[in-house]
This record gives sequence, structure tokens and C-alpha cells, in this order.
Amino acid sequence: MSSNRFEGQAAVVTGAGQGIGFEICRQLASEGAGVILNDVDEWLAQQSAEKIRAENGNCHAIGGDAGNLAVIHKIVDTAVRQFGRLDIAIANAGITLFGEFLSYTQDSFEKVLALNLRGSFFLAQQSALQMKNQGNGGSILFMSSVTGHQAHRNLAAYGMTKAALEMLAKNLVIELSPFKVNINCIAPGATLTERTLHEPGYEKTWSEITPMGRPATIRDIAHAALFMVSKQARHITGQSLVIDGGWTATSPSPYKD
Repeated sequence: MSSNRFEGQAAVVTGAGQGIGFEICRQLASEGAGVILNDVDEWLAQQSAEKIRAENGNCHAIGGDAGNLAVIHKIVDTAVRQFGRLDIAIANAGITLFGEFLSYTQDSFEKVLALNLRGSFFLAQQSALQMKNQGNGGSILFMSSVTGHQAHRNLAAYGMTKAALEMLAKNLVIELSPFKVNINCIAPGATLTERTLHEPGYEKTWSEITPMGRPATIRDIAHAALFMVSKQARHITGQSLVIDGGWTATSPSPYKD
């Protein structure tokens, strides 16, 4: 990209070793931002940051569980130490644990809540505190999902967390707007990632039931994320942008039965 719309800004992105998070980091760095890339797999985080640096991007890796408050502090503190500021925080880290509601385990439930909700909540909190202290605002973005809008088999706990993030974004408008911090969500639908590309029939099935004729690419989602944290979107707050090729307008099931 030729744009430098994030020149001089610093961003943190969790769960970004691959897939959507990595592409968000890559695009932010390509447009001038200094980026802290986090992933629970420290080796993967380091390798991914190196790929971005090979493209002349300014990117540093932090390994660790983004649902852990100590790791969240480290991510924010590293951004301030490396770049002198924090302008953008994207809570991309999340976990999907499928399971029938009637047999869903407490262990799975707590893992989903710990990362999807606790991690997002406290990344927003710690980032907002830094943005408040800087005095010139910032942008926070949560990663929701179409499963926070439409029921999806075996994703009761996951969908619950995604709907909760959208309500959290709305609620934080009250507390963060006085500090010129806007906070939003994006809600991806079916997306081709390293994981889903290896699921048999995934691309074919979602191409057939998505009105636009294909699932999203990671670039589709990253383009939307960058807009939502850009200066052009500063008057947008408390909102959720669905990126699903029209699937939620019709919502056909991907299951044959």
C-alpha cells in the first residue's frame, strides 16, 4: 500500500501470529504504524514479526497468553517503551471450542471466557488508561463474529462471548468518549485462514451459501479493521461492522442436515 495513514502511531494486536491478526499487523506496519504483535506461541510471534520486518515494517513480538493480565501489561508497556505511545489496540485473540450445549464442559467454558472476554476487557482497560494519560485519544477494536448475531450449532459459549463484546463496546462509549477514545467491533463471517483452508469442504460450502459467492479473505477483514481504527473513523464508536459477504442477511446453515 502507498498510504501512510498510520505514520507515527503505535498499535498492539493480540493473537496475531497468523490469520486475520497477522494480516492486520502487516497492513498497519505497511501504512507506517509501529506494531506490537502478540501470540500465545512465542516462536510463531517472533517468526511473524520477522516477516513484517522483512517488508520494512516496524514490528516487535511479544509471546504469551493474551488472557493473562501480566501479559497484557507487558504488551502495553512494551508498546510505550518501543514507540513512546499507544494509539491503537486490537483485541484479536480468541478461542473457538465447539461443543453441544448439553454436554459442554466447565473447562471449555472457562477457557473461552478467559481469553475472549477477560483478555479483551483488560486489554481495552490497560490501553485506554495509557491513551487517557497521553491526552490525545486513540482507537480500540474488539473482534466479534457473526455468531454474536446469528445462532450457530455447537457455538453457544463462543457466540455468547462475541455478543458480549459488542455490548461491552457500547457500554464503554460512556466512559471512554470523554478521553477521545473510540471503541468498536468488527464481526467477521466465514474466513479463509490457515486453519479453515484445511477443513474439508469449508471453502466450497461457504461459497455456496454466501450471497457474494465466497468466504472472506484475511485481507477483507484486515481492510475493515484498519478503517475502524483510522482517523477517518474517529466519530464512529460503540458500533459493530459485520464482514460476511451478506451471510447474516440470509443465514443459511452450513450443515447439510
